[in-house]
Amino acid sequence: MDNANAIGRIVDNRGAARRMGQTWRVLIPAESLPDLPVRPVLPEVAAVLAEAGAAVLVAPPGTGKTTLVPLALAAPGGRVIVAEPRRVAARAAARRMAALLGEQPGRRVGFAVRGERQVSRETVVEVVTTGLLVRRLQSDPELAGVGTVILDECHERHLDSDLALAFLVEARAALRPDMRLLATSATADSDRLAAVLGEPGRPAPVLTAHARTYPVEVIWAPPAGPINPPLGLRVDPRLLDHVAVTTRRALAEGDGDVLVFLPGAREIEIVAGRLRGLGDADVVTLHGRQSGSTQDAALRAGPRRRVVLATAVAESSLTVPGVRAVVDAGLSRVPRMDHARGLGTLATVPVSRSSAEQRAGRAGREAPGRVYRCWSPALHDRLPAQPEPEIAAADLTGFVLDLALWGHPDGEGLALPDPPPAGALRAATATLHDLGALDPDGRVTARGKALAGAGLHPRLARALLDGAAVLGTTRAAELVAVLDDDRAAGGDVVTAWRAARNGDDHGWRTEVRRLTRAVTRATPDPARGLTPAVTRAAPEPVRRLTPAASRATPEPVTGSGGGRLTDDLAAGLVVGLAYPERVARVREAGGRAYLMAGGTEAELPAGSPLTGTPWIVVASADRASGARTARVRSAAPLDEETAREVAAPLLAEATEIGWIDGDVVARKVRRLGAITLVSTRLTDPDPVLVREAVATGLRAEGLGLLTWSRGAEELRSRLTFAHAALGEPWPDMSDAALLAGVEDWLDLGSARRRSDLARLDVAAGLRRLIPWSVAGRLDDVAPERLAVPSGSNVRVDYSDPAAPVLAVKVQEAFGWREAPRLADGRVPVLLHLLSPAGRPVAVTGDLGSFWVQGYPQVRAEMRGRYPRHQWPEDPTTATPTRRTNPRSR
Repeated sequence: MDNANAIGRIVDNRGAARRMGQTWRVLIPAESLPDLPVRPVLPEVAAVLAEAGAAVLVAPPGTGKTTLVPLALAAPGGRVIVAEPRRVAARAAARRMAALLGEQPGRRVGFAVRGERQVSRETVVEVVTTGLLVRRLQSDPELAGVGTVILDECHERHLDSDLALAFLVEARAALRPDMRLLATSATADSDRLAAVLGEPGRPAPVLTAHARTYPVEVIWAPPAGPINPPLGLRVDPRLLDHVAVTTRRALAEGDGDVLVFLPGAREIEIVAGRLRGLGDADVVTLHGRQSGSTQDAALRAGPRRRVVLATAVAESSLTVPGVRAVVDAGLSRVPRMDHARGLGTLATVPVSRSSAEQRAGRAGREAPGRVYRCWSPALHDRLPAQPEPEIAAADLTGFVLDLALWGHPDGEGLALPDPPPAGALRAATATLHDLGALDPDGRVTARGKALAGAGLHPRLARALLDGAAVLGTTRAAELVAVLDDDRAAGGDVVTAWRAARNGDDHGWRTEVRRLTRAVTRATPDPARGLTPAVTRAAPEPVRRLTPAASRATPEPVTGSGGGRLTDDLAAGLVVGLAYPERVARVREAGGRAYLMAGGTEAELPAGSPLTGTPWIVVASADRASGARTARVRSAAPLDEETAREVAAPLLAEATEIGWIDGDVVARKVRRLGAITLVSTRLTDPDPVLVREAVATGLRAEGLGLLTWSRGAEELRSRLTFAHAALGEPWPDMSDAALLAGVEDWLDLGSARRRSDLARLDVAAGLRRLIPWSVAGRLDDVAPERLAVPSGSNVRVDYSDPAAPVLAVKVQEAFGWREAPRLADGRVPVLLHLLSPAGRPVAVTGDLGSFWVQGYPQVRAEMRGRYPRHQWPEDPTTATPTRRTNPRSR
């Protein structure tokens, strides 16, 4: 049965819900719900879920799916959970539904996001973030007391959304077949969702609510001049200038509010500065780093016209009232992970066509509107159709930990919309092993469960729990809260930490309190701290702290676990616990270039207060495509002793004997990853290792380091010819073959440097390569010289192994009827016949033909020029000679 017929059958069967023992009683009568496009399909949604248990609802932004569907599905005996990808959307949806009931959030409609929860025993509809839903599923896979789960905005394909979907599908199949599951999407790309929610060969039903939006006029407004494409987090300031100009134009050309889409908070700040002085409109900002109250204020209509500068948080789920025009910069910010260097960051990319359509739709919610696209129609056609799923390019460390907690470490067997990339999966698994979160068999350890319970990236969770044992819980929580929302971007961590402590950011302080509680849960005895795991690369306890000597007049703080510390050292400690491979030492005193323990070179931005600091640890960095050096976005100072402690698994001692700059260097080294801490020269290194180092140097620099005498070169040429003509057992004389087996034929002896190699006997070494079975035949197969009819022994030139050359004067070749052959008669010699002056007059491999056809012409030309030399008519019977005719008297 096809999908459309299945839906029709379900909807026609009005008794389906009653047969399942459910009485659908909504919290608010249907006729009292706002007349939004989704309202007519609400009975279908209820009936389909009653029959099939799972379905997909495709409804564009503005149809009311986020607020009306949960109220329509709420029934006695089972709470409705609505999962939103963003905190601002979760709060806004809950407030909107509560308002429809004439209540404040926390009664029949509530919400829970990280750091804030407003629910009660009355709550029937609870809106949560997808990340929080994943945490609940980990602790209670059955979701006891939950009747329906709605996954909103599934098209955005965040990691948490993919996990929640996969976990819910398995929970329904194994534990809760009675639980209903509805996935909603703002785009028509629903086939993948339907396949995941359904059974093999039977996708889940798909319902569609068509938006009754007003027409939106598309105005193409590309910049007049060239604009550099985004690079990492950098956006060309000329584009931001153009966005500001276009915003003023949108205000002048129509009424209502203007919604401006920009990629990030930094760009919002810049454009807001460009718009200062607007006389008839207020500038309002909306992005994920704001406090909940500030975000909520942006979603309420104001007394005057507004310009709302927003990131993608306003793309779906949210309704910004009063908007009549949209200005779209055409950019999005997405997570990217450089797995080879362990650098995770955000990147600015062009928006997809589907996202551009959603953004444009914001202008047509309440009346006809306009969208000003700051790019050309030609560029629009080249945009990707859909945004890239986060799983394709993001850091998967937390994702893999969640998979392991669920019992599927590699994701096999789960209904994930897309499988995790193999390389990213391996990198994430290795990181979790290093953190002690997974045992050698891939099972989650007690430490892994503690890290997951912190509600952070596993690296930051490690920094929080281990840092609290040294600095005290509050200090560690404050620093991790700074790192988690990237407050230090564009500066140093210590400055950002001090600003947060001295400021009045309620959201940051709320997060600090949450993290403090997380430490308490993970460490019942705070004085003891969390015992670090003892896996192959798990961190050891940080036992000692000394004041950082890298910056002047540090402000001291007191940590309950480590005595009196500086802000500098405390910040460096926490960042180092999270990212030990990013501990870095300055390349040159006073410079901005650093080498990280992981091997990546990094550079501080110009004017950074950390410039010249001997040791830093990088909190965030990005690397442009093709660039060798990463750009540091935020960092903290630390001293060498602390660097050694936080990156203890990277400490190693080794004896190194290697070829460096034309000499063998033997030394004992102590390294912190790629950073050399101590190097001591060895006076009596192992001779075997020295020979290996010399051989390695020779292979790296080539055979040109050897002195090739004429005899060695000629011997190599003869052997090359023999190998080409006869093959094995004659040895291969190519550079690659000689270098690969250099220790087999060249007596390296006590060679230690370039000058020693230049004195080696290369010819003697080459003869060692000739097998004893053919060594006596070399002069037969590839003779050094050939006897010619005149009695001379002429040297053979083997420069071209395919055609050895014998250069001989014409008079000395008289009597030869054909050219000699080498390599057991397989290869004819190529004769270069010379004039009495030694200049070539003919080149031939067929001497018989030359005497008949070529020689008469040579004789005619040469006899007048060289009358004292013999030029007989029949050279095949003439006597060969090296002499000239005697001069007549």
